[in-house]
Amino acid sequence: MRDLTDAAVEGLVLCDGDTIMTVNQSFARLTGLKSEQIVGQTLAAWIPDSSKRDKLFASLGQAIETDLRNADGTLLPVELIARQINYNGAPHNVVAFRDLRDRRNAEAQIRYLAHHDPLTGLDNRASFDHRLDREIRLHRRTKRQMALLCLDLDGFKEVNDLYGHATGDRLLQDIAKHLSAALGDGQMLARLGGDEFAIIAPHVTDPAQVGILADTILKNLKWDEEGVPSGLVSVSVGIALYPSDGKDRTELLSSADAALYRAKTEGKGIYRFFEAAMGAQIRERRSIEHDLRSAVANDELSLVYQPQAQVDTGEVNGFEVLLRWTHPTRGNVPPSIFIQIAEDSGLILKIGEWVMREACREAATWMRPLTVAVNVSALQLTSDGFVDFVQRTLKETGLPPERLEIEITETALIRDPNRALLMLQKLKGLGVNIAMDDFGTGYSSLSNLRAFPFDKIKIDRSFIQAVHTNPQAAAIVRAVLGLGRGLGLPVIAEGVETSEELRFLGLEGCAEAQGYLFGRPAPIKEFVPLISTNVATLPRPLRRATANRP
Repeated sequence: MRDLTDAAVEGLVLCDGDTIMTVNQSFARLTGLKSEQIVGQTLAAWIPDSSKRDKLFASLGQAIETDLRNADGTLLPVELIARQINYNGAPHNVVAFRDLRDRRNAEAQIRYLAHHDPLTGLDNRASFDHRLDREIRLHRRTKRQMALLCLDLDGFKEVNDLYGHATGDRLLQDIAKHLSAALGDGQMLARLGGDEFAIIAPHVTDPAQVGILADTILKNLKWDEEGVPSGLVSVSVGIALYPSDGKDRTELLSSADAALYRAKTEGKGIYRFFEAAMGAQIRERRSIEHDLRSAVANDELSLVYQPQAQVDTGEVNGFEVLLRWTHPTRGNVPPSIFIQIAEDSGLILKIGEWVMREACREAATWMRPLTVAVNVSALQLTSDGFVDFVQRTLKETGLPPERLEIEITETALIRDPNRALLMLQKLKGLGVNIAMDDFGTGYSSLSNLRAFPFDKIKIDRSFIQAVHTNPQAAAIVRAVLGLGRGLGLPVIAEGVETSEELRFLGLEGCAEAQGYLFGRPAPIKEFVPLISTNVATLPRPLRRATANRP
């Protein structure tokens, strides 16, 4: 029987009344004494709370939580259950002691995690919401001013993509440490999720105080992550003040988000206070994003085509595909507005697939084997399954790979160079042509031309339209054309609108061009003669320009 009780995890105590008759080894370990040192003592020596002792024997079989005093006088949390048994012909009490330390520690950890971010140790979104609501109620009664700062890391996704998520996690920990060091008394820093943080600054007497705090954060932002360039990550800050910029948590957060969006669009690594006009802008942007989500399903998107032609003969080689959105109430939404929103929200992945599929399907029906050029964003190029999607689309539509030209900007290259190179090599393996779009406006054009498998260079329209007014622009165009000849890469000039620009390109040996001089972007039905005959005819203005060219 003793062996059986010693095998029990719980401490067991046999009592005659209140006097301990025997104990098992588990109870002895709890107290830190040997069994013979305990026998003969009363329960009161180990359970100091008399009310709990009384309740224990008055409610046999019920679990009671209390403290056990061990040999060194410290208290341990335990759960007690008492039962009565017959022992040597007389009633005795058996008390089971269950150690609650592991459970209490687990409960404390659960409570901590319920209010803190496990990665950085900062308060989490739930704790932030509770504190902000409490501060708003307090400041409403005292009629005092409070500030909310929303912070977002610029370039953090690139850290995850280039160096891995483990490095990104350590970077977040470093940044959280430095942000915490910038806080004043009573201020709270929380991680809302991902790379988003927020600071509650109560009792603001002057908005300039908040500006100083934001400026300190921006100047002192550091991290200790080895191998991550110091200029790769910055922080943008949006500031809203209570009560002028919001009467409750929702309004205040919305205002701070609007100010943060302004900071990111105006250069990043800066802070901006909320202004009334920002609210209207952010609501408009969110409304456009909401409507854009259903644009494909509602058949609101369409494609237009712009001819690309030989400069010397005017023969059309192919078309660039451009996306248009006709909103049921807004009318024609400019691509300069909705394309950026699509990229920022990730909608460009779904929309880009629709564009690629429709463009390939249309081009496959042309009698003339003209090329079709499709713009691909950085997000599309580096997304999983993009190459497989292109291969599947070509197979489903029957378009030969050599007739598809994918245009990318240098932004797609600097975002994740290694992955971009891998994707371009796989696309080249399919037989697809690759063109660098907007050449000359990026970060490292020459090294990119050498490192990546391009088939064509497109000179940005901003240089073409300034060749007769800006000597530097003309010199850049000549240099790019010479570079193309040296590398064996055809060069196509974008944005050609006048016969003078065309003459300049012809004299400098440019092979291809596109622009309003050749034709404005239009539905493909307006170019039926160009896609259905053996010899493409030129628009009349272009014929005059080429005829007059020296």
